Parts: sequence; structure tokens; C-alpha cells
Amino acid sequence: MRSAALLVFAAGLSLSGQTLHFALIGDRTGEHVPGIYEQVWKNVAAENPAFVLSVGDTIEGEHDATAESEWQQVLKGLPGLPLYLTPGNHDIWSPLSETLYRRYSKHDLHYSFDAGPAHFTILDNSRSDALPAAEMTFLEEDLKAHGAQPVKFVISHRPSWLINATLGDASFPLHQLAKKYGVRYVIAGHLHEMLHSELGGVHYVSMASAGGHLRATRKYEDGWFFGYATVDVTSSGAIFKIHELNGRTTTLEDWGKSGLK
Repeated sequence: MRSAALLVFAAGLSLSGQTLHFALIGDRTGEHVPGIYEQVWKNVAAENPAFVLSVGDTIEGEHDATAESEWQQVLKGLPGLPLYLTPGNHDIWSPLSETLYRRYSKHDLHYSFDAGPAHFTILDNSRSDALPAAEMTFLEEDLKAHGAQPVKFVISHRPSWLINATLGDASFPLHQLAKKYGVRYVIAGHLHEMLHSELGGVHYVSMASAGGHLRATRKYEDGWFFGYATVDVTSSGAIFKIHELNGRTTTLEDWGKSGLK
């Protein structure tokens, strides 16, 4: 196994003329189900992605006294794949937990990177259901600075866009920035439910759980399942494959605002 320090790598994958193949995983916690996250990573490693992008909630958290040991335990057991983390509410809840998140993620609370034809902006709404003003400012400045990248992804833990996207309301500020700067995909976790809304050419995606407990009906067709996604990106766009641990595979277009179409 590689050390935790080597699990996270610097930005700037150069894949000129090639397809970028990466993996996207949902929440490991809260109330994680033992063994699920490990199986997700086993399946993900078999896909040989360029990197893995997590939408947050990597540790159970909420207690300063045990937070560092949780980070160490989770990261030491992962395959040696490059990992980009997003801050979730189970990852950051206090000044100490913020310090530990920075230490183990090797990133700021918000950051961005390029990989092949894609640009990824990671935002922090770990302590707010909405995107704070500072995150919106960072997002606009970042998108403006990386306008040349043809395919743009915006990632946050909480789906602050959920109600607007579900209702088809295109007036909210995040969507206006997405349209202005050509963002194609806005992705979050937190719900543990696979959902997808398309609004004016922008795809809003809520990721299925990678270990956090399932809620409500717990039915696959309602978006309640354990799994992950693989994404293939070219300069013309991205193709998502949604993988359930039990073996079912779907596309992003198979999913809608309330689950499987």
C-alpha cells in the first residue's frame, strides 16, 4: 500500500489527444455500512482510472479526539490511486477538523485542477447548505481563468442546487455562472441518492452512496444503492457509467429527478 501522502497528487494531468478516464465516488459516511467502501475501491481500482474524485464525507467525524486516527485508518487502506477529496460535513465541523482535512487531503478547502480536456472546480459547503459568497467568488474567478478548457465540472458536497434544479428554476446564481462559463456538470453527494436533472444544458448530479447508509425506500429504482461512477471525457463532453455494486450498470441519462426513469 502507498502512504496517505502519496494518495493525493498535484494538479495538471496531461492527456492531450486522449480520453480522460476517471472514477467518481459518493459518501463513505455517515452511519457507514462496514465493508462497502472497501468493495467500492476494489471495483474502482479494477477500472484503472487516471484518478478518483470523492464528493466528500470520507470519515465519520464529528469528534475532534478521534478525527486524526479516522483519517489515518481510512487512507492507509486504499489502493495507490490518485485521490481528490471534497470537504463534507462529516469531514469538517471544527477548527481542528479543518486543519486535519487540509493535512490529509493535501489541498485547500476549495481548489481546482485540469486533467486532459477537463477542468474541475472543488467547492466547500461543508458547513452550510448553501454555497457561501466566498465560494461563489472563487468559482467565478476560477472559471474565468480556465475558460479554454472545453469540459468543466463543479463539485461540492452538499447539493445546494437541488430544489432549483428539480423545479426547473434557472434563475439561481450557481446556474447563471454555469451557463456563463460553459460548465457542463455540477456534482454533489450528501443525499446518498442517485439523481440527475438537466437544466439548460447543465447536468446536475447527486451521487449514490459509497458506504453511507441508505435512506427512505432503499430501492434501487429510487436511487438508493451502493456504487460509483466512471467517466470518460473528451473535448466534446463526458460519458458517465453508473455502477451498482451488485452489478447493474446504467448511464447518466437513465436517471432523473426522482430516480431511475
